[in-house]
Amino acid sequence: MDSSDNASSCVMENTNPQEEDGRKQQHPKVKSFCSVRYGVAIMVHFCSLITTTQFSSLNIAIIAMVNHTDQSSQSNVSTKRYPGATADTGVPVYDWNPEIQGLLLSAMLYGSFITTIPGGYFSGVLGGKKIAGLSLLLSSVLSLLIPLAADSGLPYLFLVRIVQGLAQGMNFSALPAFWPRWAPPLERTQLSNIGLSGAVMGTFTVVIAGGFLCESPGWPSIFYIFGGIGCVYSVIWFSLVFDDPMKHPFISDSEREYIISSLAEQATSPNWSLPFKAMMKTLAIWAIIIPAICRVWLISNLTTSLPTLLDNMFDLNFGKNGFLSALPLITSWISMTLGSKIADFLLSKKILRLITVRKLFTFVGMFFPSLFTVAIPYVGSTTAVTFMILASSASALCYSGFIVSPLDFAPRYASFIMSLGTTAMWISGLISPFITGYFINQDNTTGWKNVFFLSSAINVLGMIFYLIFGQTDIQNWAKEQRLTRF
Repeated sequence: MDSSDNASSCVMENTNPQEEDGRKQQHPKVKSFCSVRYGVAIMVHFCSLITTTQFSSLNIAIIAMVNHTDQSSQSNVSTKRYPGATADTGVPVYDWNPEIQGLLLSAMLYGSFITTIPGGYFSGVLGGKKIAGLSLLLSSVLSLLIPLAADSGLPYLFLVRIVQGLAQGMNFSALPAFWPRWAPPLERTQLSNIGLSGAVMGTFTVVIAGGFLCESPGWPSIFYIFGGIGCVYSVIWFSLVFDDPMKHPFISDSEREYIISSLAEQATSPNWSLPFKAMMKTLAIWAIIIPAICRVWLISNLTTSLPTLLDNMFDLNFGKNGFLSALPLITSWISMTLGSKIADFLLSKKILRLITVRKLFTFVGMFFPSLFTVAIPYVGSTTAVTFMILASSASALCYSGFIVSPLDFAPRYASFIMSLGTTAMWISGLISPFITGYFINQDNTTGWKNVFFLSSAINVLGMIFYLIFGQTDIQNWAKEQRLTRF
């Protein structure tokens, strides 16, 4: 048996490097302040932020794009200005009925469905830099073309939106591919959450800035600004981001050695073969997919249905109050940031085991939002808004729980597994509003109570599933096998 076999046996023996004591680390920890690995996390954060602004831009702009006084036609361009436009802002508005608007808003999501899982697979093999950078550039160019496509006709606009969704699906699934090679086990939660929180901050940015841009200089500016920023950032991305610390030209020798030594006992090398059959038989995988479906079922009702509830029951126009719309987003971002720091602190100080930390944050992130949500129809408007903010903030703690767990039990396939979870979340987000609409159409008063009771119950079931079947030990099919050749 040669040295490579000895290394392989070492990999096979240790199933959870994060729970090994400090003697395993031969190199002292390099400070995170101004470190390259945290710089990579910030770059991923802004990539996710920009991608999300482009993903959500139409949700804000379509209010200004539609001629609300006459929606009898589906494709004719109107010369009327949208409500709130300044006197010197002559931008086109369109006679799109609600069905057309719904299809336009969902077109990008359908495109993302197609590429999210393949994107996760190829990113795990080829690395996230090229796939994330190229997809961001393509999405940004298409964002610049949306005003022209809208003037050209609905078929062109649908085509642009679908292709942009294809690019965005690749981008969302490519970003987690950095952490198996860049994130030391005791910093894994913080680094991954810095990147993931960019999506929350991106939505926050659109909600805050979108309304002002629609009023002046007009709705096309949303697509020009965020698309232009994305094109510029793509150039910066290819210049500063690298898939592996071994390839980064600016990283210090001490930091490179610290990252490599901390990851030495886990398999992170790319592999074209995908043990899909073994994955589907692993409960740890389903303990990611099922809680993802259940969590987003509740969150989608909080973000889409709850504003309607507040408007109907409490006469509180949530959609027109930018501050109220943005507040749950910024509190969720804060919750993600603080939660990840607490999680890694508990691990670094050996206060709790890794599996305990993941299940604790999953419990808090799913149980308490269920409690707050089920109580919303029975309280006043101020308390209802408070409960909604608390539910959204607590739910963000799941990013330190089951959402990042694939980095623990299958780091070399983490981007693929996380793309499965992302696809499951989007499917849940599409189905949930239909069920909500069914209950509301039956009875407006008791319907809301049933909606939030069902959402809370589903969320709790997802939590229970993870608490029972969630794992952090590296799975056998995720271990790196090294063969000796003669």
